[in-house]
Amino acid sequence: MTSKLDINHSNGLPTVKPIIISGPCSAESPEQLMSTAQELAKTGKINILRAGVWKPRTRPNAFEGIGEEALQWLADAGKETHLPTSTEVATTGHVESALKAGIDILWIGARTTTNPFSVQAIADALKGIDIPVMVKNPINPDINLWVGALERINRAGITQLSAIHRGFSTFHQQYRNAPLWEIPLKLKMLFPEMPLINDPSHIAGNRTHLQQVAQKAMDLDMDGLMIESHIDPTQALSDAQQQLTPKNLGLMLDELQYRSSSSNSKSYNVKLEELRSQIDQIDNEILEALGKRMSVTGEIGHYKKSNEVTIFQIDRWKEILDTRQPFAISNGLSETFTDKFLQLVHDESIRVQTEILNQKK
Repeated sequence: MTSKLDINHSNGLPTVKPIIISGPCSAESPEQLMSTAQELAKTGKINILRAGVWKPRTRPNAFEGIGEEALQWLADAGKETHLPTSTEVATTGHVESALKAGIDILWIGARTTTNPFSVQAIADALKGIDIPVMVKNPINPDINLWVGALERINRAGITQLSAIHRGFSTFHQQYRNAPLWEIPLKLKMLFPEMPLINDPSHIAGNRTHLQQVAQKAMDLDMDGLMIESHIDPTQALSDAQQQLTPKNLGLMLDELQYRSSSSNSKSYNVKLEELRSQIDQIDNEILEALGKRMSVTGEIGHYKKSNEVTIFQIDRWKEILDTRQPFAISNGLSETFTDKFLQLVHDESIRVQTEILNQKK
């Protein structure tokens, strides 16, 4: 997949790194939003004030936000704290109301990103207005949908683009949404000039795991964090379990380790290059060994074909898992990695043999 975006390198976001975006999941009242914003501002760590005004909830009886009225609360809180403001938009009406209220930055949520028709409608509403726009990943782990949403917004003339990684809905049990870090990293490879913001709140789904997710994002050199904060999370009308008080958010941010993406140390760079050279050699050996394995796999495929034997042999597959996993673990590899690696190799072996068995004489 190749793509190119016309991006303004200023991106309309603060030039600090990491960018910290925070505020309540939902704007519930003028007092709740203003007090949260003021306490966040006191930490001296917040760059953008966020609040949900329209909340796309799964069940219709859940709190779905105050709506347009709350936009003025957000604008007032931004002026009071001297922080740029941001909210989610999902329809053309949302866009028009947010722009009219003077909201500084818009974001497109995961449910909306999933639907190209909805994204295109928002893009059409934004034509001629180059406001900063952040696009969350779609609910399902499909990078093409994410890229497509960014392209649609970009083609409408929006050059101040950023992406938000908020995790994906899967059968993953550790977090509310599986981070699937490989997907945002692939997006970063496609668009290295575009800021990539991590949303620990929606990945973790619980404040207990927020710091762990946030640290991982920082270790992967992401450009910022969007973390929900409420003046009294126990009373929050939405996502209470994943919000922090402004004070606790400040403490968490203090505990994060912020590392540089490079070093000016000559000895560091020399040693790194030496180790990378070793990895290059090992990678070549691994790929060469895999090539040999697939060659033997092909021979097995021809042998099965001449003897009218099916491709998949469940007893053999069980034998591979039972013998390779302990060996891999004894060599310092994790069980999860080993499972994924063996499955990929097995899938490729099935593909190779399928081609052979289906070849016409």
